[in-house]
Amino acid sequence: MGDERVRRLIDVAVSSAGLLLLAPVLLVIGGLVKLDSRGPMLYAARRIGKDGRVFRLYKFRSMVATADREGPGITAAGDRRITAVGRFLRRTKLDELLQLINVLVGDMSLVGPRPEDPRYVAYYTPAEREVLRVLPGITSAASLTYRDESSLLSGADWEDRYIHEILPHKLAIELEYVGHRTLGRDLGLIARTVLAMFRR
Repeated sequence: MGDERVRRLIDVAVSSAGLLLLAPVLLVIGGLVKLDSRGPMLYAARRIGKDGRVFRLYKFRSMVATADREGPGITAAGDRRITAVGRFLRRTKLDELLQLINVLVGDMSLVGPRPEDPRYVAYYTPAEREVLRVLPGITSAASLTYRDESSLLSGADWEDRYIHEILPHKLAIELEYVGHRTLGRDLGLIARTVLAMFRR
């Protein structure tokens, strides 16, 4: 059996088991989001996946319901659109638990390059677009390196810095992963991600 088939089997097994076991936690988080601010519990963000396909990435809503109309698709330090509960969810990464749904339906994998907003994928060079050869993931080496990314995005020129400095470095990390991906490495990244969550 090839690595890709094994990855898919692992993705389906872990995501379905995770959604089942975490169902009570997901319900509590959803309730807190609704109590904290007006709007839906969930947020479906447009992202670019494998082979450049657009899909909807699911998260618990961590910003005000009108956030899309009030600012860019990435979050800078001190972003006023973030709700009180959303701040906690982002810090602990609990807002991303719903991406297990994306994994289950095949839009994403547990490990892979983090999916980017179409607005910023437009800046990818032909070489950088190689990250789109594989399914995006819930976690990756780049997302661990930039776990506190929003803290780096401050000042009037934060978006320019993201496009020209941070994004190319993240893509370099993701490209190195794509060129040397193995099941063993994926399991290592999952373990590092779990440990990072408990260190918060």
